[in-house]
Amino acid sequence: MITNFFCKKQISNIFKTPNKTSERVSQLLFGEDFVVLKNNKDFYYGYSAFDKYYGYVLKKNFQENNNKKKYRITKQKSFLFTGPTDNQITKKYILFNSLVPIIEKNNNFIKINKYWIKKNSINKINSNNFLKTLPFFFKTKYLWGGNSIKGIDCSGLVQELLKSINHKCPRDSKDQINFFKKKIALSKIKKGDLIFWTGHVAIALNKKNLVHAYGPKKKVIIMPIKKTIENLLLKNNLKILAIKRPIS
Repeated sequence: MITNFFCKKQISNIFKTPNKTSERVSQLLFGEDFVVLKNNKDFYYGYSAFDKYYGYVLKKNFQENNNKKKYRITKQKSFLFTGPTDNQITKKYILFNSLVPIIEKNNNFIKINKYWIKKNSINKINSNNFLKTLPFFFKTKYLWGGNSIKGIDCSGLVQELLKSINHKCPRDSKDQINFFKKKIALSKIKKGDLIFWTGHVAIALNKKNLVHAYGPKKKVIIMPIKKTIENLLLKNNLKILAIKRPIS
């Protein structure tokens, strides 16, 4: 059994084992595809189409892919409307980096399933500046295995920011460090460079500051590079493994 399904929920977890109390290893957003390899009671086993991340997802959160071309949500949130007018707004919304098909167009709205969204929700981000959407994540809570503005971890933040400009990279920091090839010296660090420790990654904002989803602070936070390096060395005995430039 090899079938493509897409996530029909705002967010759906990818679990390590077929159990809702299992470790969350990653997440899929609305519209993202999951390749199903096996049926397992209430779960599908397979991998996410974007980065081939293997695990289990709840069947009820997915439906078979309609193979329509999809467009990425570029707003922090895109509210759902029951019809193509402003007064038909609902309290429901989908998140940044979700994927939607265009079923129908009507003035400033597009129909994506039984709901409509504003057409400007899928404006292209025409830039190699993957930090352009970083403000969407400021103060987002730290969530192990998280991939959204509702909760994210350090490597998930890197992946989602790069995803917004359609650059693929692995989900976990241990794979990201090998995926990005261009090595940078600390003295040459600049905005967008990735700093790797064992089990952790941060993004340089300039020569002095970085941003990361930081477990001890329980959120996405800006910190001085020097202080972060010292803290991780003193408290966790972690030395920098590498600094990589994801986009040259």
